[in-house]
Amino acid sequence: MSIFVTGGAGYIGSAFVEYALNHGHAVTVFDNLTEGHRAAVDQRAVFIKGCLSNKSQISHALAEACAESVVHFAASALVGESMEKPEKYFSNNVCAGLNLLEATVAAGVKKFVFSSTCATFGVPATMPMNETLPQNPVNPYGESKLMFEKMLRWFHEIHGLEFVAFRYFNAAGATEKFGEAHRIETHLIPNILRVALGQRKNCSIFGTDYPTPDGTCIRDYIHILDLAQAHLRALRSDKQGFYNLGNGDGYSVREVIDTCRKISGKEIAVIEEPRRPGDPPRLIADASKAMSELDWKPKFAKLDDIVRSAWDWHNRHPGGYVS
Repeated sequence: MSIFVTGGAGYIGSAFVEYALNHGHAVTVFDNLTEGHRAAVDQRAVFIKGCLSNKSQISHALAEACAESVVHFAASALVGESMEKPEKYFSNNVCAGLNLLEATVAAGVKKFVFSSTCATFGVPATMPMNETLPQNPVNPYGESKLMFEKMLRWFHEIHGLEFVAFRYFNAAGATEKFGEAHRIETHLIPNILRVALGQRKNCSIFGTDYPTPDGTCIRDYIHILDLAQAHLRALRSDKQGFYNLGNGDGYSVREVIDTCRKISGKEIAVIEEPRRPGDPPRLIADASKAMSELDWKPKFAKLDDIVRSAWDWHNRHPGGYVS
């Protein structure tokens, strides 16, 4: 099929584009390169530089691509920044997203897959987290994603747009070609590996007094290739709705640091700092719905495999996409 991918120059988007191309699909990438990198776009894809805030630009690009489906990754995605600049998150993730939905309907595209987040749940009441939990975001980032989820539901009801929205947990790892190189890096694994590469003096543990076995936060890490697999299965399926994506296993911050030490063979210095506001002790996915309805199963469920793929990519690209 012909797939139109917004944010295809970003971390998860670039992995999906490569995966879709490897499975015989035609891909058009639409990205403004604010956060993404031109070098992260697979050379087999058609690339259009543009911004979702420009309604005529996105409409023209979608019509030109003759797309059969849209996969929407483009978003502002820094939780801390959203607490300082909520207007940016509602503008980029909601208003610009509405432009995309309107253009999608106008172009006659019937299938839409959305990159959402477990941040729509806020602080969960139970664990592991399934799709029936109340959604109570605690930051504008999660709120903006939830607002787009609601728009999808109404566009389905009124315009017949078929959709799947995936609520990710902690995306991690790398493909052979593409990896994680955010301009502002907040994710744990790449920041630990930067210490192993000698690019940072230490990594930080925020909070050591949580009610967990070693006192540090526990998170569910999922390989970007497993995310890519889920998106392609959604495009091929007649199922629709909301799905959690995670491995169902949690690893503490200390466990992740120890795994990075083992895989890299490097000493990694650590600084213990106070808790960050709003960090839940545990976030673990119940992804059984995606497994049963979409026939999806993670292939890289072990933390060792996730970290090893990231370490291999960062070793080959110590400057990320900047030579």
